[in-house]
Amino acid sequence: MAAPLALVLVVAVTVRAALFRSSLAEFISERVEVVSPLSSWKRVVEGLSLLDLGVSPYSGAVFHETPLIIYLFHFLIDYAELVFMITDALTAIALYFAIQDFNKVVFKKQKLLLELDQYAPDVAELIRTPMEMRYIPLKVALFYLLNPYTVLSCVAKSTCAINNTLIAFFILTTIKGSAFLSAIFLALATYQSLYPLTLFVPGLLYLLQRQYIPVKVKSKAFWIFSWEYATMYLGSLVVIVCLSFFLLSSWDFIPAVYGFILSVPDLTPNIGLFWYFFAEMFEHFSLFFVCVFQINVFFYTIPLAIKLNPAKRIRPRLHHHHLLPPLPCPVAPLDLCRKCQLQFLLCHHTDLQRWAADRV
Repeated sequence: MAAPLALVLVVAVTVRAALFRSSLAEFISERVEVVSPLSSWKRVVEGLSLLDLGVSPYSGAVFHETPLIIYLFHFLIDYAELVFMITDALTAIALYFAIQDFNKVVFKKQKLLLELDQYAPDVAELIRTPMEMRYIPLKVALFYLLNPYTVLSCVAKSTCAINNTLIAFFILTTIKGSAFLSAIFLALATYQSLYPLTLFVPGLLYLLQRQYIPVKVKSKAFWIFSWEYATMYLGSLVVIVCLSFFLLSSWDFIPAVYGFILSVPDLTPNIGLFWYFFAEMFEHFSLFFVCVFQINVFFYTIPLAIKLNPAKRIRPRLHHHHLLPPLPCPVAPLDLCRKCQLQFLLCHHTDLQRWAADRV
């Protein structure tokens, strides 16, 4: 499968490179459909200009990206287009291998259930074989890389592409069962856009399943593993935030980045819902409804974690991460690929579970 994936990557990079060199690049970069006040490349350039002048990039009200992003592009500004193309390619590769590994877990569990005779005799036609699922990782990589929204966001140099790469690697490392790397990538994603914090619970529960640790309040192993994962996550987040402070010698980035995300002061039109609601709202109601809307992003984490089985917990949280925040990422990669990877891989589990329930 390496050759088809390489071909898809070459085609995707070629399409992006052609658009970067076309007259459409400037037009695309200004479209509100693919950029937001938080992810706009023009705002990154403005922040870089202030940094070059020896002024804090957060001294104005324009730049709202994290310090690591501005220092990354401070050294790679001449290769920004290449950085965004590589970022998209890495996201696709991470999703490709994540789904491959998830396939293995699915078939291993399916084989075990078959050996234990947990399925009804007439369920055979619903059981998927490795050959039937062979091309799903490639399809997901293809859908991600050649999705028009993904391509346009890359050409617009929306920093959401970086957020999506971090989340994709969080998914990959979680599926592989690496708690340490999962915690690091989740910390990076949280640092970058705050809302991936909601993925902590589903990620932890999936890792517990991979470690065959029962999710029980009285289980000592459950509490030990949860404490270890939380410590790695919070420790990584603290290290990243402290590194940002040492780079800037200031805490100005906290209100400028996270305060901006939570308070939503910029009502520039984008594909989200916040700007429209608050543009039509009286000022004295704003604080109340900002709190209500922000709570709504986090509210579903525990109910979904309780209700859904471990393999399906991440998908709805990722949907909410992209749809409910005030400045959602317009990039569709993970939104589309979450549907693809979990819909393709889990739809037959729903059928099998239904058959098993009917049998009982």
